[in-house]
Amino acid sequence: MLEFNEAEGEFKTYFVEVILPLSISKTYTYRVPRALNNQVGVGKRAVVQFGKSRIYTSVIYAVSEKAPSLYEAKYVIDILDDKPIVNAQQIKLWEWISSYYMCTMGEVMQAALPSALKLASETRVILINDAEYDKADLNDKEFLIIDALEIQPELKVNDIVKLLGQKSVFKLLKSLFDKGIIHISEEIIEKYKPKTKSFIHLNPIYQEEASKKALFEVLERSPKQLEAFLAWLKLSRNNSEVLRKDIMEECGCSASIIKTLIDKEIFVLESKVVSRLAHGELELADNFLLSSSQLKAEEEIKDHFLQKDVVLLYGVTSSGKTQLYVRLIEENLQKNKQVLYLLPEIALTTQIIERLKKYFGNAIGIYHSRMGDNERAEVWSRVLKNEYSIILGARSAVFLPFSDLGLIVVDEEHETSYKQQDPAPRYHARDTAIYLAHIHQAKVLLGSATPSLESFFNAKSSKYGFVQLTERFGEAGLPEIKVVSISEETSKKTIQANFTSVLIEAIRENLEKKEQVILFQNRRGYTPLSICRTCGYISKCIHCDVSMNYHKSTGQLHCHYCGYKQDVLSSCPACGSVHIEPKGFGTEKIEDDLKYIFPDARIARMDLDTTRAKHSFQNILSDFEERNIDILVGTQIVAKGLDFSHVTLIGIINADSLLSFPDFRAFEKGFQLLSQVGGRAGRRDKPGRVIIQTYDTRHRVIDQVIRHDYESLFNTEIQERLNFKYPPLYRMIRLDIKHKDQQVLTQAAQRFAAAIRTTLGERVLGPEDPMISRIRNLYIKTIYIKIERKGIPVSKVKEYLAQALLGFEADKQNKGTFIQVDVDPF
Repeated sequence: MLEFNEAEGEFKTYFVEVILPLSISKTYTYRVPRALNNQVGVGKRAVVQFGKSRIYTSVIYAVSEKAPSLYEAKYVIDILDDKPIVNAQQIKLWEWISSYYMCTMGEVMQAALPSALKLASETRVILINDAEYDKADLNDKEFLIIDALEIQPELKVNDIVKLLGQKSVFKLLKSLFDKGIIHISEEIIEKYKPKTKSFIHLNPIYQEEASKKALFEVLERSPKQLEAFLAWLKLSRNNSEVLRKDIMEECGCSASIIKTLIDKEIFVLESKVVSRLAHGELELADNFLLSSSQLKAEEEIKDHFLQKDVVLLYGVTSSGKTQLYVRLIEENLQKNKQVLYLLPEIALTTQIIERLKKYFGNAIGIYHSRMGDNERAEVWSRVLKNEYSIILGARSAVFLPFSDLGLIVVDEEHETSYKQQDPAPRYHARDTAIYLAHIHQAKVLLGSATPSLESFFNAKSSKYGFVQLTERFGEAGLPEIKVVSISEETSKKTIQANFTSVLIEAIRENLEKKEQVILFQNRRGYTPLSICRTCGYISKCIHCDVSMNYHKSTGQLHCHYCGYKQDVLSSCPACGSVHIEPKGFGTEKIEDDLKYIFPDARIARMDLDTTRAKHSFQNILSDFEERNIDILVGTQIVAKGLDFSHVTLIGIINADSLLSFPDFRAFEKGFQLLSQVGGRAGRRDKPGRVIIQTYDTRHRVIDQVIRHDYESLFNTEIQERLNFKYPPLYRMIRLDIKHKDQQVLTQAAQRFAAAIRTTLGERVLGPEDPMISRIRNLYIKTIYIKIERKGIPVSKVKEYLAQALLGFEADKQNKGTFIQVDVDPF
């Protein structure tokens, strides 16, 4: 707290350095009005003006009495928080991300804070429908804001500034937000509506026993109403509050029966706003026993943690890694430490949360990007208050305000989903979690059946501890893998649509046995190409250099990069031919073909198109788990840790598309995907089968998948990486240079490459066209920098590169050209 200086008999003048949610390379300094001297503090939000008229919510980075020497500091408009919302450990993490991934602190702040905590001039404010509040609790200005929102349900902060005739409106908006009256969002995707539940109470006039007996006599003439009343009595014995839906389920009555009892003033309906994060009180499950191999692995992990901060748990699919995680989490909770459990996909939180809640009840919070702005702000607040012991989330959960982390579990650590692609910061959640653990002096457990080469290399070189689980848990055995030649079946004409006779027969057997099937095809849509049979013209996106994908669900051609859509071609725009043929196949076509081959089967699809809605993941997985779906067709999502007891057959439609991708990681990723998808089969007492369809049945990686031989893959790949200077033996930085004019871009890219080559020499490769050289009307040139592990420190390369980037931006020849930096891009 900054106070009045009695010795000097006057207030001191303070200045604050703030982080603005903008891509500016430095913090910015503001002067603190004397009236706010006692309110400023590191980690609090300060409302400031930046530029001529824009107002932002910034985070205070430092407080001092030193004025900036190069410009006159503007005054802070207001301080929003009584206590910091960003703690010291988070500031350290932001600094590291900014330095390591070569981005600005503002970009880190933008990624870290939930939108509801980042108010700005253009932020939209909307009134929550059916919000419960007492107008008597509002002051005059709050009342005026609500009044305006009732006329126009959505206003920008600038509109409210004009309405009240004052710059400082953020504190008023924060107050209304805390009261649950307004929703704050940078982009309104869907109108926020608080989650409500309908509770039924008995009218107080019937509380006495005599009154209840009289009520029985009245309701005897209406048997359905009497049954509803009896159901309420039964449920109210164990619960002080009875849900309307529970009464309906208990007695099998309709909503109209309940409504009649409410109209008769026997029941009283109460709608309550409840937390979207609450999951109800659940009993903790009874203790479980670890197998001998799991107990051995647990002891080894603990032994390694005495010497090392990071341990890699390499366990085959279904070896019981989750149970080991639970044991280690329990141990940390006993020490009153927080635990962060990271998952690569939001889809997995649905399954894992139910599993973990059996053991830990409501000590678990969930955090990921599919949650609403207000929900994420609520989780942030509860973590800040230490109300959650365990956080389960996707990569963005590393930014939460932990105060005392003891353990971070990174499940499926090999997954590429942990890497943020766009926008900056382009961080890797696994590596960021390791640094976060370092700040908290916590331990990190990396788990995978197919580790990344980086983690396995670090374990082999003793940088990480290494623990292995080679057996599946319980009676489950590894699935039988069969490889089928697509070319052979095509020549014999035994292939139907895109399914070999072997796969069709296996699916038929599974359906007869009432067992479930997962089919994997790593491409969404119906067909990826529309080609003219006469002249060879391919329909391409007008904004990107990619072919348009046909989606049967919309009846249109889609660009998967910019979202552009167009109608299906009726004739070739080049030669006028009407012979336009679709080529290739995606998940949508697989689903369509299956419905024709197996008309009685219940088929569903899980890809980006079917999981855009908020609860779509959960709905599909719930249906599959409850066996309402016989065959699930999906992209990579189905490979990521899903656990279903009745899945005994996995079909991989085309393995070649994974292994022929032009990427130095193609074999590593191919092995991981094929192994992970195959690992979904036979996870209980029923034996599992995997059928891999491919043109190249003798491919090295397919042979390694069949033998479950990760070590062989590692040894062959690491030698290739050494020969061609790729990670993990070399560090890489990718620079994507972009401009709307191809010629201007080429010249700018060549100048920049020549400039950095003077210092970095042969480490600089390019500039070259990437695989897709134009996206959203911007042409792209790519430069790679390969840095040896022993030699020049990577920090020195980054320092030099940062100076070169500043010089590039300052050069007027490069106007309109910009460079995106991606450290550890793969």
